[in-house]
Amino acid sequence: MPPTQAESVIKNIIREIGQECAAHGEIVSETLVAFMVKAVVLDPSNGFNMDRTLVKSDVQKLVQLCVSRLLDSKNPSLDTIKMQVYFDMNYTSREEFLEEHHRVLESRLGSVTREITDNRACAREELESLYRKVVSYMLLRSGLGSPTDIKVVRETTAALQSVFPQAELGTFLSLSKKDKERQLKELSMIVTGIRLFNRDCGKGGEGIDDLPAILQEAIPATTQHIDSQLQVAQEQAFRYTAILEKVTKNSLRSVELQPYMLKEALYNVRQYEIFLQIILSDIITCAQEVEMMIKQLGAQMEQLKMTVKAKTAVPTSLVFPIFISLSNLWTSFQDETVLISVLSNLTAHLEQFLGAHELLFPEKVMQDLLNEVTVRTDVYRMKEHMEDRVHMVDFRKQEWLFPETTANFDKLLIQCRGFCPYTFATADGLLLPGNPAIGILKHKEKYYTFSTRDAAYSFAESPETYIDIIREKAKKNAELIQLLELHQQFETLIPYSQMKDGDKHYIKPITKNETSTQTETHILPPTIVRSYEWNEWELRRKAIKLANLRRKVTHSVQTNLSHMRRENCSQVYSSKDASTQSTREGSTGVPRPQVYIAGLRQDRTKATCAVKVNLTRAVDET
Repeated sequence: MPPTQAESVIKNIIREIGQECAAHGEIVSETLVAFMVKAVVLDPSNGFNMDRTLVKSDVQKLVQLCVSRLLDSKNPSLDTIKMQVYFDMNYTSREEFLEEHHRVLESRLGSVTREITDNRACAREELESLYRKVVSYMLLRSGLGSPTDIKVVRETTAALQSVFPQAELGTFLSLSKKDKERQLKELSMIVTGIRLFNRDCGKGGEGIDDLPAILQEAIPATTQHIDSQLQVAQEQAFRYTAILEKVTKNSLRSVELQPYMLKEALYNVRQYEIFLQIILSDIITCAQEVEMMIKQLGAQMEQLKMTVKAKTAVPTSLVFPIFISLSNLWTSFQDETVLISVLSNLTAHLEQFLGAHELLFPEKVMQDLLNEVTVRTDVYRMKEHMEDRVHMVDFRKQEWLFPETTANFDKLLIQCRGFCPYTFATADGLLLPGNPAIGILKHKEKYYTFSTRDAAYSFAESPETYIDIIREKAKKNAELIQLLELHQQFETLIPYSQMKDGDKHYIKPITKNETSTQTETHILPPTIVRSYEWNEWELRRKAIKLANLRRKVTHSVQTNLSHMRRENCSQVYSSKDASTQSTREGSTGVPRPQVYIAGLRQDRTKATCAVKVNLTRAVDET
């Protein structure tokens, strides 16, 4: 059958099933009907052959089976499937929700933006009308008050006139369309920041809700409500698990309790618990974001007050960036408010899929079933077998991961949603939480945890056998495909939320091992050129030094300390006697001066009368 024809047949079957259910007073969505059709076809007990074209009798049988299952209001399995379909159609991740929310807001502002950017106003009345539209755009974009409230409009107009007076509309109209849109968005953020600052100073803020205070009150209330719901669901799951755990040991007791659909009820409450944990995780993230944004808001307001103080005029380059930052923070507060509201509504709507528990298991019935049964929590079960770890020496072919040997141990995607696959396969679909501390088995790039060490050893002996059993049980109970995350084995039933998170299926463990290596100091000969110089001036200095060697003389010196270190040699000329002879010999004689003083030895009583006598002979007399 061609794909187009097959698609047409499937649509007709879905439409016919929907009409049959509506005739019986049950309104069902096409998504739920499509899921139920695939679940009925997968169930081997219904006898549908996937490789054979459906005839008219097969189609009628398929319609009857689907209608009967969709009208069975007391079946927890149907409630679980409805819960999964509803959650898949209404839940998105935080990032995708905020992105979609902003896209919707932009689409709503599209018509107002086009009226402003496509306007060709010239007359005074037209310019005034255009300015009023700009004010309305500011209010719609910021979400701070209603455009029909006169006080809000006046306050917004005053804030806009302080940064964009009406006289500048002519310059605005001369811009291109993209520049107009960009300037409108920027003006909207500046005006929003001005109004928030005025509200903090007590001079305005008409129509602005105190979002930080609202969030600080709403988040704890929502968290407390979800915690209480989660606690009730877990207590119910613990009781169902304890009853089923005792029943599996007694086959006769199991037959007696089969009409109660305990397993289906356990699957229902476990799925509800998982969805609540997902929502609670998102709300905790919201609480962390809000706490951080409140600190940032206080810091920005304080900085703005320090900048403005009592000044009559402040440079726009100082305050405009702070106004824009305030606007972005307030937009984030608005996003968190909407997200908390959506998550709260989602939590409230999930409660409607738990109605079958009170009908099937009144308090009296539960007390009878719990007679002589010990109810144990998941935490108690894990602590009970915390020390029973897998021994690596017992396995040579399988790979086991432990917290101390794996860096990203907590981020690994555990198969079967963390439940023990061996217990599920051998105990007729009983869900017991796996204990990662025992050890995580890696089999074909997939990871499994187990409730006890014995279960781990038994599963490791033949993993494929137990995986096939789990697959066959999931065909009979289609809600197990999403509950245990078996979508890779049933690709036609992959929910949208799992398709978006496909990247997490490929997280690989980062194992840690104690290793040591030893290498030679230098394997290859060094290639460092010691004579290399990168400095130009150093090269010039060396060139000048080499040029000066032409006018230098080499000398060698040998001392007493160095003569034994190397052989030195030197060559000299032998010494010789030399004499000179003059033409003649001559001499000269000069008379020596002789001068005497007479009369020095006279009587002391008389005056001395000395006479100087020169007896030096003449030169020619000598």
